[in-house]
Amino acid sequence: MKPVLLDTGVVVALLDRSERFHERCAQVIGDVTAPLITCEAVIAESCYLLRRLKGASEAVLANVASGIFQIPLQLPQSAQQVILQPSSGARKY
Repeated sequence: MKPVLLDTGVVVALLDRSERFHERCAQVIGDVTAPLITCEAVIAESCYLLRRLKGASEAVLANVASGIFQIPLQLPQSAQQVILQPSSGARKY
């Protein structure tokens, strides 16, 4: 089963009932059985945008901690691997 990639707009709409697309996002994501994946930047941006909504930033982080929102690529763990991979288009400076 292919994972579903979440961007900031979806995360914010899921947690902010005043968002125009809250109901639709909640319905669609509620029907998804595939893993929900995202990245650290989306989590940080979502927390920032939701900072004035009581408990919303905490809910974003709770979804990460519980594995509902998965972060399969994390820069500190992946950077060295990416650096070490040879690139066919590598340029010398």
